[in-house]
Amino acid sequence: MDANFEDQSKLPELKLDAKQSQGFLSFFKTLPHDPRPIRLFDRRDYYTAHGENATFIAKTYYRTTTALRQLGSGLDGLSSVSVSKNMFETIARDLLLERTDHTLEIYEGSGSSWRLVKSGTPGNLGSFEDVLFANNDMQDTPVVVALLPNFRENGCTVGLGYVDLTKRVLGLAEFLDDSHFTNVESALVALGCKECLLPLESGKTSEIRTLHDALNRCGVMLTERKKTEFKMRDLVQDLSRLVKGSIEPVRDLVSGFEFAAGALGALLSYAELLGDESNYGNYSIQRYNLDSYMRLDSAAMRALNVLESKTDANKNFSLFGLMNRTCTAGMGKRLLHMWLKQPLLDVDEINSRLDLVQAFVEDPALRQDLRQHLKRISDIERLMHNLEKKRAGLQHIVKLYQSSIRLPYIKSALERYDGEFSSLIKERYWDPLELWTDDGHLNKFVALVESAVDLDQLENGEYMISSTYDPALSALKDEQESLEHRIHNLHKETAKDLDLPLDKALKLDKGTQFGHVFRITKKEEPKIRKKLTTQFIVLETRKDGVKFTNTKLKKLGDQYQRIVEEYKNCQKELVNRVVQTTATFSEVFWSVAGLLSELDVLLSFADLASSCPTAYTRPIITPSDEGDIILEGSRHPCVEAQDWVNFIPNDCKLVRGKSWFQIITGPNMGGKSTFIRQVGVNILMAQVGSFVPCDKASISIRDCIFARVGAGDCQLRGVSTFMQEMLETASILKGATDKSLIIIDELGRGTSTYDGFGLAWAICEHLVEVIKAPTLFATHFHELTALAHENSVHEANMKQIVGVANYHVSAHIDSSSHKLTMLYKVEPGACDQSFGIQVAEFANFPESVVSLAREKAAELEDFSATAVIPNDAIEQVGSKRKREYDSDDMSRGSARAHEFLKEFSNLPLETMDLKEALQKVLPSRLDNGYGGGTEALDMHPKLQGKIGISPHNFRKIK
Repeated sequence: MDANFEDQSKLPELKLDAKQSQGFLSFFKTLPHDPRPIRLFDRRDYYTAHGENATFIAKTYYRTTTALRQLGSGLDGLSSVSVSKNMFETIARDLLLERTDHTLEIYEGSGSSWRLVKSGTPGNLGSFEDVLFANNDMQDTPVVVALLPNFRENGCTVGLGYVDLTKRVLGLAEFLDDSHFTNVESALVALGCKECLLPLESGKTSEIRTLHDALNRCGVMLTERKKTEFKMRDLVQDLSRLVKGSIEPVRDLVSGFEFAAGALGALLSYAELLGDESNYGNYSIQRYNLDSYMRLDSAAMRALNVLESKTDANKNFSLFGLMNRTCTAGMGKRLLHMWLKQPLLDVDEINSRLDLVQAFVEDPALRQDLRQHLKRISDIERLMHNLEKKRAGLQHIVKLYQSSIRLPYIKSALERYDGEFSSLIKERYWDPLELWTDDGHLNKFVALVESAVDLDQLENGEYMISSTYDPALSALKDEQESLEHRIHNLHKETAKDLDLPLDKALKLDKGTQFGHVFRITKKEEPKIRKKLTTQFIVLETRKDGVKFTNTKLKKLGDQYQRIVEEYKNCQKELVNRVVQTTATFSEVFWSVAGLLSELDVLLSFADLASSCPTAYTRPIITPSDEGDIILEGSRHPCVEAQDWVNFIPNDCKLVRGKSWFQIITGPNMGGKSTFIRQVGVNILMAQVGSFVPCDKASISIRDCIFARVGAGDCQLRGVSTFMQEMLETASILKGATDKSLIIIDELGRGTSTYDGFGLAWAICEHLVEVIKAPTLFATHFHELTALAHENSVHEANMKQIVGVANYHVSAHIDSSSHKLTMLYKVEPGACDQSFGIQVAEFANFPESVVSLAREKAAELEDFSATAVIPNDAIEQVGSKRKREYDSDDMSRGSARAHEFLKEFSNLPLETMDLKEALQKVLPSRLDNGYGGGTEALDMHPKLQGKIGISPHNFRKIK
């Protein structure tokens, strides 16, 4: 993507004569119009793209339309662009690894005869792996998912099938989902889905549009397929060819699903798995359970900066970038990617990972020793993938060998550890390594390579079978050496006969055109011209000399060439035999790869925990229905890792029944957003099995993290900022349970103050009373802090709200200079100011604007709702006037407000028409200064259907 067009002059020239151009144009017109595929045509030394594809490539990759050329003339002319081999790699990587709006197709041919030879999608990279990962690691394994939704009155049952083409894994799942497809979104995030198949729908219903929105949020390419492909007929028979082992467990697994089997059937057809015999017997199949891991939707992944983004200024901006200290060539990186999308829910499993991390933290020598050995480990998973796809050569075998001979060193390093967790390390790593490296497994493979491969030639970059490995190869090698000796002797005899110094004047050359020849310089040619014309055959006369031969040399050269070809063919046959033998070790290598990548990630966690300026600590993990969430001295790992940050730690104590729901107020830029996000990040890290950036941490396991922080506009989909905010909040209200963690930042800003406050209050009450999940709610609606007062009994319905606590981020403002200093400390209690005007001063607003802002804010803002200001205390400052209050007035007003709310909540709005309702509410109440009746009637059905808040709650607020 960073290719600049300063290299325009180096663009390959589009060389097509009139006949070729006409033939190609006639073929191009036959291609179906489809905006998704980018079609590139292989012209041997370069590629070309045409039509809309050419314009897209010129604008996107060359950043200018001057790269375009015209093929043909007049109305038949076609915009074209040429693409070099290097630019092709850039385009392929961007289309298949970064974007999700295009596929890639390669055509070969000439004239009017062209055929599709390669196609790739973000979910199916198979044809382009050699291009995409030739010079860089494979960071994530793409997964293709197929969904078969079945809409019913009580919701939607979703059948899900998926295939990981790299690891050769098939999966099935089936679950109920809500109208926002929160479960689908969590599954797509957890699986790392890049492409999703859906049945082609004739009518675009609202449900299908909502599902498409969920795919868009996750950055997944949508591929629609005919409904007839989503069938389970013959599925078990097809799986019997692909899946290793007995078919009975497969039949039992498939029969347990109503819709998922149809989704999997569509995947087998789309990925053409049965068309490649190398797939047979190499796939595994499993049930995917949504409840196995913490659920994370796309909003939470973005809010917590879990994965890398192209806009990151440095790698520490994301949790993945910070935690990725892996050493293996790609395997550990991919596993970390997966772990961060699939945090654990099982206490024992989390503690097992934490035990191993603690062992490596406490023993730096062991950690460094193991990491040094892991740096020598190749990407075994990709090597095995190439081996099973029959794309492996001797170079791949040698890399597997070089990785295998490191295992004894890793084993001996683990064996030396005698600390607290020695039995766990022995059981988890040493015992399996002991088994896999014995004489029946990898030692056998190592012996094979050492006897079969000429390891001495590796220093020269040559990968060859050793001549001693096979008698036939050995015989050919001997014959080749004998012929080389005879040719060398003939060289000596000829030099003597011509009276020329050997090698200085008479040279022996070997080339592809003439084979073995003699060569002399043009300076020496006159001396032997007579003999040259009578006894030798002159082949070529050039500036560098004269090449000639005779019948003896020609005969020996031909024999030598024949032996070399036989030797190459024998080598090739033996390489194939070694590759086939290596493939029999497939299961062992896959197991070793899994073990080493896990060890790599845990060592990476330990290295991070130990090397930070302020060390991380081991969290105490409790089941989701026990314990509280206590983070003492917690920090945000990504923020504190930035060079310019001196991070101030804060405590977070989410205690059941006391501070389970926390309302956090305070100034802009004061650290509210950072604080609530760091709590989510700390919990996610703990459930992945990592130490956390805290002085002390105790965490009750969360089954899901919901985060609504800073919704962006989605105008391209016709969704405003506020609507996006409401949609994200709706998914929280419908998907969260008391075992989740909810993080909400600045809810309700995109509409009027009163609507925003009403929504925020109603949502808070719903979260506290109904969902009962631990929640961090950052807001500038300071009136919300009243929820925590009285802890909190509402006279209107005598309902008590418990577990709500107020916190604020502190700041100091100088009374004389109005200078604001952020303290970044989270302290108990509410904050009654937002300091927005002071922040505007930071942004260098004109003084006149700041003064007027202070004046207007003073007129409008009054946080002293409970204060009583006597009549004689009226002050006027310019146009500012403080409102008068009287305790009797307040009592009467409160009683009237309660009376109105009670009457309004008892109205049978469901059975009344609008006119009747207005007559009941407006005449009797609007004159008394209440207002809001029309708005309440309007919001009553909307909130009930759209957001899941009871009308009762909203009536009470309004």
